[in-house]
Amino acid sequence: MRTLTLLAAVLISSAAWAQPTPWHDIGRDATPAEVKAWDIDVRPDFKGLPKGAGTVEQGERLWEAQCASCHGSFGESNEVFTPIVGGTTKADIERGRVKNLEAGSTFPQKTTMMKVATVSTLWDYINRAMPWNAPKSLKPDEVYSLTAYILSLADVVPPDFTLSNENIAEVQKRMPNRNGMVFHEPLWKVGGKGDVKNVACMKDCPVEVTIRSSLPDFARDAHGNIAEQNRIIGPVRGADTTKPPPAGPVGTLPRPVVAVVGAANTGAGNVKTLLDTNGCTACHGLKQKIVGPGFSEIGAKHNGREKLETYLSGKIREGGVGVFGDVPMPAQPQLSETDADVLARWIAAGAQ
Repeated sequence: MRTLTLLAAVLISSAAWAQPTPWHDIGRDATPAEVKAWDIDVRPDFKGLPKGAGTVEQGERLWEAQCASCHGSFGESNEVFTPIVGGTTKADIERGRVKNLEAGSTFPQKTTMMKVATVSTLWDYINRAMPWNAPKSLKPDEVYSLTAYILSLADVVPPDFTLSNENIAEVQKRMPNRNGMVFHEPLWKVGGKGDVKNVACMKDCPVEVTIRSSLPDFARDAHGNIAEQNRIIGPVRGADTTKPPPAGPVGTLPRPVVAVVGAANTGAGNVKTLLDTNGCTACHGLKQKIVGPGFSEIGAKHNGREKLETYLSGKIREGGVGVFGDVPMPAQPQLSETDADVLARWIAAGAQ
Protein backbone atom coordinates (compact mmCIF):
# COMPACT_ATOMS: atom_id res chain seq x y z
CA MET A 1 0.00 0.00 0.00
CA ARG A 2 2.81 2.36 0.91
CA THR A 3 4.49 1.65 -2.44
CA LEU A 4 1.30 2.49 -4.35
CA THR A 5 0.93 5.75 -2.40
CA LEU A 6 4.50 6.80 -3.21
CA LEU A 7 4.00 5.87 -6.88
CA ALA A 8 0.80 7.94 -7.04
CA ALA A 9 2.57 10.89 -5.46
CA VAL A 10 5.38 10.68 -8.00
CA LEU A 11 2.92 10.52 -10.91
CA ILE A 12 0.95 13.51 -9.59
CA SER A 13 4.19 15.48 -9.10
CA SER A 14 5.36 14.60 -12.61
CA ALA A 15 2.04 15.70 -14.08
CA ALA A 16 2.27 19.00 -12.21
CA TRP A 17 5.76 19.67 -13.55
CA ALA A 18 4.59 18.78 -17.06
CA GLN A 19 1.93 21.53 -17.05
CA PRO A 20 2.92 24.43 -19.32
CA THR A 21 3.71 27.74 -17.65
CA PRO A 22 1.08 30.50 -17.98
CA TRP A 23 3.36 32.45 -20.31
CA HIS A 24 4.25 29.42 -22.45
CA ASP A 25 2.50 30.70 -25.59
CA ILE A 26 3.42 34.39 -25.18
CA GLY A 27 6.05 35.85 -27.48
CA ARG A 28 8.56 34.23 -29.81
CA ASP A 29 12.25 34.27 -30.56
CA ALA A 30 13.44 37.34 -32.46
CA THR A 31 14.36 36.62 -36.06
CA PRO A 32 17.90 37.30 -37.31
CA ALA A 33 16.51 40.17 -39.41
CA GLU A 34 14.88 41.77 -36.34
CA VAL A 35 18.07 41.48 -34.30
CA LYS A 36 20.05 43.02 -37.16
CA ALA A 37 17.60 45.94 -37.34
CA TRP A 38 18.00 46.64 -33.61
CA ASP A 39 21.77 46.21 -33.58
CA ILE A 40 22.70 49.62 -34.98
CA ASP A 41 25.06 50.99 -32.31
CA VAL A 42 28.53 52.22 -33.29
CA ARG A 43 31.21 51.80 -30.65
CA PRO A 44 34.25 54.00 -29.96
CA ASP A 45 36.45 51.41 -31.70
CA PHE A 46 34.07 51.82 -34.70
CA LYS A 47 32.71 48.30 -34.45
CA GLY A 48 29.25 48.41 -36.02
CA LEU A 49 30.10 51.29 -38.36
CA PRO A 50 28.66 50.59 -41.83
CA LYS A 51 30.62 51.18 -45.01
CA GLY A 52 30.03 54.51 -46.66
CA ALA A 53 31.35 57.99 -47.33
CA GLY A 54 30.16 61.59 -47.49
CA THR A 55 31.66 64.98 -48.27
CA VAL A 56 31.47 68.22 -46.32
CA GLU A 57 29.75 69.84 -49.30
CA GLN A 58 27.03 67.16 -49.38
CA GLY A 59 26.63 67.52 -45.63
CA GLU A 60 26.14 71.28 -45.89
CA ARG A 61 23.25 70.81 -48.33
CA LEU A 62 21.62 68.20 -46.09
CA TRP A 63 22.17 70.39 -43.06
CA GLU A 64 20.42 73.39 -44.58
CA ALA A 65 17.48 71.21 -45.63
CA GLN A 66 16.97 69.18 -42.46
CA CYS A 67 19.05 70.49 -39.56
CA ALA A 68 19.51 74.27 -39.73
CA SER A 69 15.94 75.00 -38.62
CA CYS A 70 16.84 73.80 -35.11
CA HIS A 71 20.64 74.16 -34.98
CA GLY A 72 21.39 77.19 -37.15
CA SER A 73 23.28 77.20 -40.45
CA PHE A 74 26.62 76.83 -38.68
CA GLY A 75 25.57 74.73 -35.70
CA GLU A 76 25.82 77.80 -33.49
CA SER A 77 22.15 78.45 -32.72
CA ASN A 78 20.93 78.46 -29.13
CA GLU A 79 17.30 79.07 -30.10
CA VAL A 80 16.02 75.50 -29.82
CA PHE A 81 18.86 73.36 -28.46
CA THR A 82 22.29 74.11 -27.06
CA PRO A 83 24.86 74.89 -29.78
CA ILE A 84 26.70 72.04 -31.47
CA VAL A 85 29.76 73.99 -32.60
CA GLY A 86 31.85 76.59 -30.77
CA GLY A 87 34.25 76.87 -27.86
CA THR A 88 37.06 74.77 -29.36
CA THR A 89 40.36 75.93 -30.81
CA LYS A 90 43.19 74.56 -32.93
CA ALA A 91 45.24 74.28 -29.74
CA ASP A 92 42.53 72.01 -28.29
CA ILE A 93 42.75 69.82 -31.39
CA GLU A 94 46.49 69.50 -30.93
CA ARG A 95 46.39 68.41 -27.29
CA GLY A 96 43.01 66.66 -27.20
CA ARG A 97 41.63 68.63 -24.25
CA VAL A 98 39.28 71.60 -24.44
CA LYS A 99 40.57 74.54 -22.43
CA ASN A 100 37.10 76.05 -22.08
CA LEU A 101 36.07 73.03 -19.99
CA GLU A 102 38.72 73.73 -17.37
CA ALA A 103 37.88 75.31 -14.04
CA GLY A 104 37.79 79.08 -14.19
CA SER A 105 36.70 79.26 -17.82
CA THR A 106 34.26 82.07 -18.59
CA PHE A 107 33.01 80.55 -21.85
CA PRO A 108 29.22 81.01 -21.70
CA GLN A 109 27.99 77.54 -22.69
CA LYS A 110 29.25 74.02 -23.28
CA THR A 111 28.72 72.98 -26.89
CA THR A 112 28.56 69.45 -28.28
CA MET A 113 32.00 69.68 -29.89
CA MET A 114 33.48 70.86 -26.60
CA LYS A 115 32.21 67.83 -24.71
CA VAL A 116 32.12 64.89 -27.12
CA ALA A 117 35.26 62.76 -27.01
CA THR A 118 34.64 60.28 -29.81
CA VAL A 119 33.58 60.93 -33.38
CA SER A 120 31.66 57.63 -33.25
CA THR A 121 29.30 59.29 -30.76
CA LEU A 122 28.42 61.98 -33.30
CA TRP A 123 27.90 59.44 -36.08
CA ASP A 124 25.84 57.11 -33.89
CA TYR A 125 23.56 59.82 -32.51
CA ILE A 126 22.84 61.36 -35.91
CA ASN A 127 22.15 57.90 -37.31
CA ARG A 128 19.70 56.80 -34.63
CA ALA A 129 18.02 60.05 -33.56
CA MET A 130 18.12 62.66 -36.31
CA PRO A 131 16.38 64.51 -37.79
CA TRP A 132 14.16 65.14 -34.80
CA ASN A 133 10.89 64.66 -36.67
CA ALA A 134 12.07 61.63 -38.69
CA PRO A 135 14.72 59.63 -36.75
CA LYS A 136 16.51 56.76 -38.52
CA SER A 137 15.48 58.12 -41.91
CA LEU A 138 19.02 59.05 -43.02
CA LYS A 139 21.11 56.73 -45.18
CA PRO A 140 24.68 55.88 -44.04
CA ASP A 141 26.27 58.13 -46.68
CA GLU A 142 24.06 61.01 -45.50
CA VAL A 143 25.17 60.44 -41.90
CA TYR A 144 28.81 60.51 -43.02
CA SER A 145 28.13 63.77 -44.87
CA LEU A 146 26.44 65.48 -41.91
CA THR A 147 29.17 64.31 -39.52
CA ALA A 148 31.79 65.65 -41.93
CA TYR A 149 30.03 69.04 -42.06
CA ILE A 150 29.93 69.35 -38.27
CA LEU A 151 33.62 68.39 -38.03
CA SER A 152 34.51 70.96 -40.69
CA LEU A 153 32.71 73.71 -38.75
CA ALA A 154 34.97 72.87 -35.79
CA ASP A 155 38.11 72.83 -37.99
CA VAL A 156 38.65 69.13 -37.30
CA VAL A 157 38.58 68.39 -41.04
CA PRO A 158 39.08 70.74 -44.05
CA PRO A 159 36.13 72.03 -46.16
CA ASP A 160 36.96 69.66 -49.06
CA PHE A 161 37.13 66.54 -46.86
CA THR A 162 35.40 63.22 -47.54
CA LEU A 163 34.63 61.24 -44.37
CA SER A 164 34.38 57.46 -44.71
CA ASN A 165 34.54 54.26 -42.69
CA GLU A 166 38.16 53.92 -43.88
CA ASN A 167 39.50 57.24 -42.55
CA ILE A 168 37.23 57.92 -39.55
CA ALA A 169 39.78 56.43 -37.13
CA GLU A 170 42.33 59.00 -38.29
CA VAL A 171 39.78 61.78 -37.78
CA GLN A 172 39.31 60.55 -34.21
CA LYS A 173 42.91 61.58 -33.51
CA ARG A 174 41.89 65.24 -34.08
CA MET A 175 38.80 65.39 -31.86
CA PRO A 176 39.24 68.43 -29.56
CA ASN A 177 38.23 66.58 -26.38
CA ARG A 178 39.49 63.09 -27.25
CA ASN A 179 41.57 62.97 -24.06
CA GLY A 180 38.79 64.41 -21.95
CA MET A 181 37.17 61.12 -20.93
CA VAL A 182 38.06 59.65 -17.55
CA PHE A 183 38.26 55.87 -17.18
CA HIS A 184 37.56 54.92 -13.57
CA GLU A 185 38.70 51.30 -13.35
CA PRO A 186 37.02 50.43 -10.01
CA LEU A 187 33.61 50.92 -11.63
CA TRP A 188 34.36 47.92 -13.84
CA LYS A 189 35.19 45.63 -10.90
CA VAL A 190 32.65 43.72 -8.82
CA GLY A 191 34.16 45.00 -5.59
CA GLY A 192 35.01 48.43 -6.98
CA LYS A 193 34.18 51.84 -5.55
CA GLY A 194 32.25 54.76 -6.97
CA ASP A 195 33.90 57.58 -8.86
CA VAL A 196 32.72 60.25 -6.42
CA LYS A 197 33.22 60.88 -2.73
CA ASN A 198 30.77 62.65 -0.49
CA VAL A 199 29.92 62.81 3.19
CA ALA A 200 26.26 63.08 4.11
CA CYS A 201 25.40 65.86 6.50
CA MET A 202 24.18 64.10 9.64
CA LYS A 203 24.70 66.80 12.28
CA ASP A 204 25.30 70.55 12.54
CA CYS A 205 23.83 70.90 9.03
CA PRO A 206 23.45 74.42 7.61
CA VAL A 207 19.98 75.86 8.10
CA GLU A 208 19.91 77.65 4.78
CA VAL A 209 20.72 76.13 1.41
CA THR A 210 22.05 78.42 -1.30
CA ILE A 211 20.83 77.77 -4.83
CA ARG A 212 23.81 78.11 -7.13
CA SER A 213 22.03 77.75 -10.45
CA SER A 214 18.63 78.98 -11.58
CA LEU A 215 16.80 79.94 -14.74
CA PRO A 216 16.49 83.73 -15.23
CA ASP A 217 12.93 85.03 -15.04
CA PHE A 218 13.06 86.39 -18.60
CA ALA A 219 13.96 82.94 -19.95
CA ARG A 220 11.43 80.80 -18.06
CA ASP A 221 8.80 80.92 -20.80
CA ALA A 222 11.14 81.27 -23.78
CA HIS A 223 9.83 78.08 -25.39
CA GLY A 224 6.33 77.82 -23.98
CA ASN A 225 5.06 76.18 -20.83
CA ILE A 226 7.37 73.25 -20.05
CA ALA A 227 4.69 71.58 -17.91
CA GLU A 228 2.41 71.27 -20.93
CA GLN A 229 5.15 69.61 -22.97
CA ASN A 230 5.43 66.51 -20.80
CA ARG A 231 3.86 63.17 -21.58
CA ILE A 232 0.45 62.78 -20.01
CA ILE A 233 1.49 59.37 -18.65
CA GLY A 234 4.12 59.08 -15.91
CA PRO A 235 5.61 61.62 -13.51
CA VAL A 236 5.52 65.28 -14.45
CA ARG A 237 8.99 66.80 -14.30
CA GLY A 238 8.50 70.14 -16.02
CA ALA A 239 7.68 73.28 -14.06
CA ASP A 240 4.82 75.56 -15.07
CA THR A 241 7.00 78.24 -16.63
CA THR A 242 4.13 80.69 -17.06
CA LYS A 243 4.26 81.21 -13.29
CA PRO A 244 7.03 82.24 -10.87
CA PRO A 245 9.56 79.56 -9.87
CA PRO A 246 8.06 76.92 -7.50
CA ALA A 247 9.05 77.03 -3.86
CA GLY A 248 9.17 73.22 -3.56
CA PRO A 249 10.36 70.34 -5.74
CA VAL A 250 8.80 70.28 -9.20
CA GLY A 251 7.47 66.78 -8.59
CA THR A 252 5.03 68.19 -6.01
CA LEU A 253 3.23 70.33 -8.58
CA PRO A 254 -0.26 69.24 -9.64
CA ARG A 255 -0.41 67.50 -12.99
CA PRO A 256 -1.10 70.06 -15.73
CA VAL A 257 -4.14 69.70 -17.92
CA VAL A 258 -2.86 68.80 -21.37
CA ALA A 259 -5.17 68.99 -24.33
CA VAL A 260 -5.04 65.91 -26.52
CA VAL A 261 -5.58 66.25 -30.24
CA GLY A 262 -8.88 64.74 -31.27
CA ALA A 263 -8.89 61.71 -33.50
CA ALA A 264 -11.77 62.75 -35.71
CA ASN A 265 -11.59 61.24 -39.15
CA THR A 266 -11.61 63.94 -41.81
CA GLY A 267 -12.46 61.63 -44.67
CA ALA A 268 -9.01 61.76 -46.27
CA GLY A 269 -7.00 60.78 -43.23
CA ASN A 270 -6.83 60.73 -39.47
CA VAL A 271 -5.44 64.03 -38.13
CA LYS A 272 -3.87 62.54 -35.03
CA THR A 273 -2.14 59.84 -37.06
CA LEU A 274 -0.77 62.42 -39.50
CA LEU A 275 0.53 64.59 -36.65
CA ASP A 276 2.20 61.65 -34.91
CA THR A 277 3.73 59.94 -37.93
CA ASN A 278 5.18 63.17 -39.31
CA GLY A 279 6.61 64.46 -36.03
CA CYS A 280 4.45 67.61 -36.03
CA THR A 281 3.88 67.56 -32.27
CA ALA A 282 7.63 67.61 -31.64
CA CYS A 283 7.58 71.31 -32.55
CA HIS A 284 3.94 72.38 -32.15
CA GLY A 285 1.56 72.07 -29.22
CA LEU A 286 -2.18 72.17 -29.67
CA LYS A 287 -2.40 75.64 -28.12
CA GLN A 288 1.03 76.42 -26.73
CA LYS A 289 4.32 77.17 -28.45
CA ILE A 290 7.05 74.55 -28.22
CA VAL A 291 9.55 75.28 -30.99
CA GLY A 292 6.97 76.64 -33.38
CA PRO A 293 3.55 78.14 -32.58
CA GLY A 294 0.59 76.12 -31.33
CA PHE A 295 -1.78 74.86 -34.01
CA SER A 296 -4.64 77.00 -32.70
CA GLU A 297 -2.31 80.04 -32.70
CA ILE A 298 -1.67 79.51 -36.42
CA GLY A 299 -5.38 79.39 -37.20
CA ALA A 300 -6.09 82.47 -35.08
CA LYS A 301 -3.30 84.52 -36.68
CA HIS A 302 -4.60 83.90 -40.21
CA ASN A 303 -8.31 83.95 -39.38
CA GLY A 304 -10.25 85.59 -42.23
CA ARG A 305 -7.50 85.16 -44.81
CA GLU A 306 -8.72 84.31 -48.31
CA LYS A 307 -8.01 80.74 -49.46
CA LEU A 308 -6.63 80.00 -46.00
CA GLU A 309 -6.60 76.23 -46.45
CA THR A 310 -4.58 76.51 -49.67
CA TYR A 311 -2.13 78.88 -47.98
CA LEU A 312 -1.67 76.60 -44.96
CA SER A 313 -1.29 73.49 -47.09
CA GLY A 314 1.50 75.18 -49.04
CA LYS A 315 3.25 76.33 -45.88
CA ILE A 316 3.10 72.82 -44.42
CA ARG A 317 4.71 71.24 -47.46
CA GLU A 318 7.15 74.00 -48.46
CA GLY A 319 8.12 75.44 -45.06
CA GLY A 320 9.07 79.05 -44.44
CA VAL A 321 10.33 81.58 -41.91
CA GLY A 322 9.38 84.98 -40.52
CA VAL A 323 5.68 84.59 -39.80
CA PHE A 324 6.19 83.54 -36.16
CA GLY A 325 9.80 84.56 -35.60
CA ASP A 326 13.27 83.61 -36.76
CA VAL A 327 13.04 79.83 -36.34
CA PRO A 328 12.37 78.32 -39.80
CA MET A 329 9.62 75.81 -40.46
CA PRO A 330 11.35 73.01 -42.42
CA ALA A 331 9.71 71.71 -45.58
CA GLN A 332 7.73 68.48 -45.30
CA PRO A 333 8.07 66.95 -48.78
CA GLN A 334 7.14 63.50 -47.46
CA LEU A 335 3.55 64.71 -47.00
CA SER A 336 1.23 64.19 -49.94
CA GLU A 337 -0.89 67.13 -51.07
CA THR A 338 -3.96 65.27 -49.82
CA ASP A 339 -2.54 64.82 -46.31
CA ALA A 340 -1.32 68.43 -46.21
CA ASP A 341 -4.82 69.55 -47.18
CA VAL A 342 -6.27 67.46 -44.32
CA LEU A 343 -4.02 69.16 -41.77
CA ALA A 344 -4.68 72.59 -43.31
CA ARG A 345 -8.45 72.15 -43.00
CA TRP A 346 -8.07 71.02 -39.40
CA ILE A 347 -5.92 74.03 -38.47
CA ALA A 348 -8.18 76.47 -40.35
CA ALA A 349 -11.19 75.07 -38.46
CA GLY A 350 -9.58 75.88 -35.10
CA ALA A 351 -7.44 72.77 -34.50
CA GLN A 352 -10.03 71.16 -32.23
